[in-house]
Amino acid sequence: MAKYIFVTGGVTSSLGKGIIAASLAKLLQARGFRVTIQKFDPYINVDPGTLNPYEHGECYVTEDGAETDLDLGHYERFLNTPTSQANNVTTGRIYQTVINKEREGAYLGKTVQVIPHITDEIKRRILLLGKDGKYDIVITELGGTVGDIESLPYVEAVRQLQWELGEEDCLVIHLTLIPYLRAAKELKTKPTQHSVRLLSENGVHPDIIVCRTEEPMYRDLKKKIALFCNVQVDAVIEANDVGTIYEVPLEMMREKLDVICLKKLNLPVEKEPELVKWREFLDRLKYPKTKVTIGLIGKYVELQDAYKSILESFIHAGSVNECKVVVQNLHSEHITPDNVGDKLRNLDGLLVAPGFGHRGIEGKITAIQYARENNLPFFGICLGMQMAVVEYARNVLHWTDAHSTEMNPETAHPVIGLMEAQKKITAKGGTMRLGAYACQLKPGSRAAQIYGSTLISERHRHRYEFNSEFQEDFVKAGLVTSGHNPESTLVEMIELPDHPFFVGCQFHPELKSTVESPAPLFVHFIAAAKQYAEGKNGKLKATDEKKIVHHP
Repeated sequence: MAKYIFVTGGVTSSLGKGIIAASLAKLLQARGFRVTIQKFDPYINVDPGTLNPYEHGECYVTEDGAETDLDLGHYERFLNTPTSQANNVTTGRIYQTVINKEREGAYLGKTVQVIPHITDEIKRRILLLGKDGKYDIVITELGGTVGDIESLPYVEAVRQLQWELGEEDCLVIHLTLIPYLRAAKELKTKPTQHSVRLLSENGVHPDIIVCRTEEPMYRDLKKKIALFCNVQVDAVIEANDVGTIYEVPLEMMREKLDVICLKKLNLPVEKEPELVKWREFLDRLKYPKTKVTIGLIGKYVELQDAYKSILESFIHAGSVNECKVVVQNLHSEHITPDNVGDKLRNLDGLLVAPGFGHRGIEGKITAIQYARENNLPFFGICLGMQMAVVEYARNVLHWTDAHSTEMNPETAHPVIGLMEAQKKITAKGGTMRLGAYACQLKPGSRAAQIYGSTLISERHRHRYEFNSEFQEDFVKAGLVTSGHNPESTLVEMIELPDHPFFVGCQFHPELKSTVESPAPLFVHFIAAAKQYAEGKNGKLKATDEKKIVHHP
């Protein structure tokens, strides 16, 4: 039977429960245990698929097509193993299941209540991943903050499981904040005490307290927390701010978080975690040899979490290339033909991000034209690829009204159109083309060289596609359609062979990029940007040398 670890949060949101859960899982995995992580979100949406990125950050898509919380991206990036529909559950999904059962008569006429029916369904979902013997340890992150009304059923479910499973099969980690008051030059423990007390009032007592802090904690402070929160001193873990989230596993290993968990779960503590590759990745990341500046053009750039997987993919690709990737956010609404040169001139590469809707579209098209005409390395993902097609149609094929039917249903040249399978769908949630699909790459193409294969699988999330009716016109004009779905013949990738790097893909390669397996498209895009930067710097150096007057 699997062992269960629960991660709760107190005092404030955004403390990093997902990073702590992923870091602990990484350490346990590195010790040879089979580990998975699941996230329970307290909001009533069935999934994040219909949420605006400003509300909840990016929507992360799994192999099996589940639209999930962005924390699942952290789980995959740290563990290098795919998650699924079962790894993310929301209150909406819980209630939907219970109501459907009630409509079917499954409760035999009983009054359906939060306790026991909702809590029973939560417990069933929590235990699901640990039932088939696939995992030794299941880590469950509870979204939200202790004290939130919507979190109460989850806390109650954990209380019941603590009693049902017993001390050796279940433990609770509570992540909390130790604020530093600069005026008093002192770390304060009172918020943590109140948070633990609130959790205890609901019947759940934490076994381990992880303290997020900006300043180092001293031993007496840990003793104070242990005394007032009724845990052992060694179970008070310091989680200090670090330069990158990928340092957190090493910090948690230094604090012996994994050792404490294993002892409490009565599991063997034998060998040290095997983290050679992880340390090598961190060394390359922290000590780069070069630097490139990449422009990220999107419509949600004010919120970094909206493009979380893309930003992490840059980190992975930068480490491979021993190159620091500086991301310059550019809001597509602010790009015009008059200022595009000034905004993009200092870049070494341009990535046009995914998105929906017409806002900021013309700015993306203008930026893509600049990249194409000035040999600036370009990478377009999903909507980014679609707008590259529109730009090519307008400025190379001279179809000035060319557009996507998402933005202009009346265009005479709908080079991007709604997929046939999507035309009869009216519901928005979970109805896009989602999850992993095969892609056949054209032999000899840049795409095939990048992947080192002619058959790949990548994850999708879209409704619109390249209109194959116009494919022949594009090919004659020099655009290569280098990737197709073998079943539907849907165009998945485009490229320009005579450009240093001009690649667009309908899928989302960032969703599969991990520390140990960086996304090939990102790796080669950064390599191209690096080469572009070196060439640009070489020209600047040559220009400077011409200005030097050599006297005999």
